[in-house]
Amino acid sequence: MQRSMTRPGNHVMKSYEAYASMLFRIAMIHLGSREDAEEATQETFIKLMEKAPEFKDAEHQKAWLIRVITNHCKTMLGRGWRKREIKLEGAEPVTAETSEDWELLQLVMALPVKYKTVIHLYYYEDYRIQEISRILRISESAVKMRLQRGRQLLKLNLEGAEPQ
Repeated sequence: MQRSMTRPGNHVMKSYEAYASMLFRIAMIHLGSREDAEEATQETFIKLMEKAPEFKDAEHQKAWLIRVITNHCKTMLGRGWRKREIKLEGAEPVTAETSEDWELLQLVMALPVKYKTVIHLYYYEDYRIQEISRILRISESAVKMRLQRGRQLLKLNLEGAEPQ
């Protein structure tokens, strides 16, 4: 006997189609490895299926997914077996049009997690400061400070100077 019901998890497939590439890019920025980014993306959608939270709208769901993948990346970086190095072999999905863009992307990926997260969301995903604050659950002034310090580190690295 066949049932004509929509498949359970159909909402997850729609979410995957809408957000998977963005979440993968975020994970690549954090982790630097294609395999680790794929794992983090997969775990994020597994958590979406397990928790099945109710969302007010698509933006609420997107913010929840970004928060989950960011936390998962932090957990992965904290694991003892994982080396704390940035591997760029799988970074194709994050595109750079010129060699200068590629150099800047490498510098962004080398920043400490708290700076590269806000820099990525602000410059690569086009989030406003207020949205980043809500997603990361930090104050707007903390977002602004991290953007400022991240830009300072990038400037020092671009100029060839070492941070103090």
